[in-house]
Amino acid sequence: MEIQARRRGRQTYYYLTHSYREGGKVRKIERYLGRTIPKNLDSIKDDLRVELFSRQWEPALDRAQHEYFANLRKMPATIREKELDTFSTKFTYNSNRIEGSSLTFRETALLLGEGITPSDRPFTDVQETLAHQKVFREALRGSPRLDLETLLKWHEELFRQTKPRLAGRIREYRVGISGSAFEPPTPIELDSLLQEFFSWLRASWRTLHPVVLAALVHLRLVTIHPFGDGNGRVTRIAMNYVLYRKRYPMVDIPYTRRAGYYRALEQAQVMQDEGVFVRWFLRRYLEENAQRVRKPRVTS
Repeated sequence: MEIQARRRGRQTYYYLTHSYREGGKVRKIERYLGRTIPKNLDSIKDDLRVELFSRQWEPALDRAQHEYFANLRKMPATIREKELDTFSTKFTYNSNRIEGSSLTFRETALLLGEGITPSDRPFTDVQETLAHQKVFREALRGSPRLDLETLLKWHEELFRQTKPRLAGRIREYRVGISGSAFEPPTPIELDSLLQEFFSWLRASWRTLHPVVLAALVHLRLVTIHPFGDGNGRVTRIAMNYVLYRKRYPMVDIPYTRRAGYYRALEQAQVMQDEGVFVRWFLRRYLEENAQRVRKPRVTS
């Protein structure tokens, strides 16, 4: 991206521009900055990158949605429910496993599907697995707004049995992320950051492409890191909540792919470049939906 100064008479006007190649042609997008370069230039750059991603990836993402729902319409209701159960089990397993749960996928499936509790696993892992599936399914069945009250409710239900002192509460202390160079915001910053986030979400709900919106909801919330523990699980539920409400296929982040996932998050946070994570997320999204759509060619 570059800043261009254009003179009209005696006045200078500034534009942020970015050129990219699409279908063998060089195209350009730009954003008017004003008569002076604004202080929030980094934020404007992020918005322009998001617009670029949406333009480049939208056809493939929309084909994924079309094929997904075309396939669903052919299924009997019982099979559709079974498909959702299968995804719920996989999503619960991977989301908890990423955060350190000891349950295997088979143990998770037996616990959630048949009520068979593994005898040699920690109480917390079993309870958090049961709670995660419950919260996830209730989030999809209900129709709450994605607001702070909803996040607090999800968090409280996730950890009521295992971390009652943390459950449903915004943290009042500093935290670190093991193995990451990113330092989450201080407690005094959380209130204003959450207000900004939900203000942005309301403004972006109908304007951003749903898959890009889901990626940014996850990234921005987990970067704010509002809770003492469980930020990843809550924000991944929020991510799929957006996709489900927007009638797009949901996405799972496998435990086996956690290294790339963590790396994309950390780089986006440390470099303050949301595009790093959005690119990773879009690739992961289309990879999971590869049977529905051919991946686009990324040129930027």
